Amino acid sequence: MKKVLIIGSGAREHALAQAFLRSDQVTTVIVAPGNDGMTDAGLKRVTIPATNLLELRDLAISESVDLTFVGNEEPLTLGIVDLFEAAELPIFGPSKVSAQLEGSKSFTKNLLQKYAIPTAKSVTVSTLDSAIDVLQDFGLPIVFKLDGLALGKGVTIITDLTAANAYLTELYMQNPTTKLVIEEYLEGVEFSIFSLVGKNGMIIHAPLAQDHKRRFDQNKGPNTGGMGAYSPVRWLSDEVKNRAIKELVEPTINALKKEGTPFSGVLYTGVMLTQAGPKVIEFNVRFGDPEAQVVLPQYTGDFYELISQLMTGQHPTAHWQINDVYVGVVLAATGYPEAPVKGAIVPTVEAVTPLIINFAGVKNGLANGGRVVTIVGHDTTAILAQKQVYNKISLLETNLEYRHDIAYQAVSHEKTPFFD
Repeated sequence: MKKVLIIGSGAREHALAQAFLRSDQVTTVIVAPGNDGMTDAGLKRVTIPATNLLELRDLAISESVDLTFVGNEEPLTLGIVDLFEAAELPIFGPSKVSAQLEGSKSFTKNLLQKYAIPTAKSVTVSTLDSAIDVLQDFGLPIVFKLDGLALGKGVTIITDLTAANAYLTELYMQNPTTKLVIEEYLEGVEFSIFSLVGKNGMIIHAPLAQDHKRRFDQNKGPNTGGMGAYSPVRWLSDEVKNRAIKELVEPTINALKKEGTPFSGVLYTGVMLTQAGPKVIEFNVRFGDPEAQVVLPQYTGDFYELISQLMTGQHPTAHWQINDVYVGVVLAATGYPEAPVKGAIVPTVEAVTPLIINFAGVKNGLANGGRVVTIVGHDTTAILAQKQVYNKISLLETNLEYRHDIAYQAVSHEKTPFFD
């Protein structure tokens, strides 16, 4: 029987653990470092930080781990896959160089421009004067993206010139050499494609997802790591999905191969469907959070077997459910994302049954971070799935906060005559 190591601590890693535990081949899933909410049968926590690559390697050796799956982006950009592969340890994820797709937005923009892959017009700057000069060329709204990892919160959209100048002034006062990508604002429909890429270039695409980055209802407030998501996105046609794959995903994977840094692992393509067609907003090199919580439960096959076959260059057949819509709502601490307040009571597994719960910022049964849990339900329509989740949340005794409109796009489309 098989043993799996998952690296990371949040709700995404909890969802990954559950996916692997559904496999008849897997007896134990180790999560490092995990969190106190992860108490599933067969799940073992080891409190090694996700950035301590050497201890994680030694853990994989001492535990005779059969497969390591990296949930968190930071160890990927630090080179954990290179380290594990040098020790001949099976691991699913991109190399350090390929992980720059997420670790460096300027790297990604240069790659997209070199290979003419559709994306927003952008300029990378590293001084206040050059940033202010660039403002004149883009108009408003304007998008600022910090170059490095920012845990989903490094993007700022500004609609006012005075506010844009104030943002830049404060940013460069804090760090006069900050590398910043300044980008044109794209309008359209945003969605996410998750592609599992094997060693031989074999690609398995998961159902489409839409997440909700803004903190408050009606997409108001600051960007967050994600306040909820739903999947699949039924109201987007297969034609749209296939076009995005053909024009964005596959050319990027081919470009990395041509650059001598072939990609394997999870490629998350953030897409904006504009009037001119689909364009890349961003790439991540791992599952999204909270998208993983609504995508992974849809896999009806053996997830361990799927990943193992991709890692060994085989051509697996993927099995995804097609009957239901999955809706996941994130419960966050008061004050998130700026200043999360710790100590709120966290819902239990029993309190949300039969829905799915994935734990994130939890310690000793109390909130210990920004995003604390994701609660996921599913039903034959988005309307029913959304109602199911919010009905359950309304019964919980907790001070955690959440958006009340997750999956509003799907619900709105289901209410049109097209779905009658």
